[in-house]
Amino acid sequence: MNEFQLKYGCNPNQKPARIFMEDGSDLPVEILNGRPGYINFLDAFNSWQLVKELKEATGMCAATSFKHVSPTSAAVGKPLSPALKKACFVDDIEGLDDSPLACAYARARGTDRMSSFGDWIALSDECDEVTARIIAREVSDGIIAPAYTPRAMEILKGKKKGAYNIVKIDPAYVPAAIEHKQVFGVTFEQGRNNYRIDRSTLDNIVTRNKALPEDKAVDLIISLITLKYTQSNSVCFAADGQAIGVGAGQQSRIHCTRLAAQKADLWHLRQHEKVLSLQFAQGVGRPEKNNIIDLYLSDDADEVLAEGEWQKNFAVRPAPFTREEKAAYLATIRGVSLGSDAFFPFSDNIERAFRSGVSYIAEPGGSVRDDLVIAAADAHDMVMAFTGMRLFHH
Repeated sequence: MNEFQLKYGCNPNQKPARIFMEDGSDLPVEILNGRPGYINFLDAFNSWQLVKELKEATGMCAATSFKHVSPTSAAVGKPLSPALKKACFVDDIEGLDDSPLACAYARARGTDRMSSFGDWIALSDECDEVTARIIAREVSDGIIAPAYTPRAMEILKGKKKGAYNIVKIDPAYVPAAIEHKQVFGVTFEQGRNNYRIDRSTLDNIVTRNKALPEDKAVDLIISLITLKYTQSNSVCFAADGQAIGVGAGQQSRIHCTRLAAQKADLWHLRQHEKVLSLQFAQGVGRPEKNNIIDLYLSDDADEVLAEGEWQKNFAVRPAPFTREEKAAYLATIRGVSLGSDAFFPFSDNIERAFRSGVSYIAEPGGSVRDDLVIAAADAHDMVMAFTGMRLFHH
């Protein structure tokens, strides 16, 4: 099959639409179920590249959750603590500890559950039954993976009344070195971004503190590979084998950092005992729980805690999580990693990152204010590597 007809493009009025191979060769994918759309395939091909490169760089299986051509998170297959299992809504999944791939997707989906609602999934390895069981109960548009076990296929085909999008990718496929796209009838041409991110990318440490543990190097690699497939400008926080906050598509670097930091803070707060012990009212669904937790952790908590409202959300009225309590808890967080797809033009990014527990940074360098950025990192005893490579993606 060298082309696939799509229902429409980005929007219903954009017809005709298709994906095809210009040279007449076969597409590197098989549509095993459903009918993926234009945006689905944009997500599929970007997300597949991300997990493929993550596995190559770390040696661990990887998963990502994509929405609108940017990852909400990406993760490798590290085991989850009991608290993290509960925070990711997978503490009841049997066999989770025996499936690194399921652990990777549980992390990726659990990081920013509101953004992941209706996600596109990419897996670096064959989808197994445990991973499929997690996916089966989430609202999701589709999945791309190199293979599926028979039981996983059976489970996934049951989603969306049998219409769930399941795509199989040829893992050996290598695209052409030159890529093209059209904008306003004009054809653009560029070399494909085949820049390889690995441990050596972090060799140029420019701060006084040069102690970069291997697990933190892995987190920095995860953040950088995630950024490689995130709409720019972008900044990515990572910890414990997963991206925990992605600030994508912002015009200002500091806004990227603030957005990513806010998401990372929420990820940490979701693992606080006050959140883990919430007792929801009977009948409250999984997506509703995400919204309730988000409001509970916000400055608008009265929307779910006020008299007459809490009864709709909780079986037992929870104590408020005060701003002071949240700040005190977040102040204990350290060891977070941060990647940036371009240099930090001002030290304000470093100061904001520090408030969200960042201790390790990877960025290209090359700003006229690099000395001020390095000085800010040194003031907080951070480790910062200059990669020398920008990672814009559009």
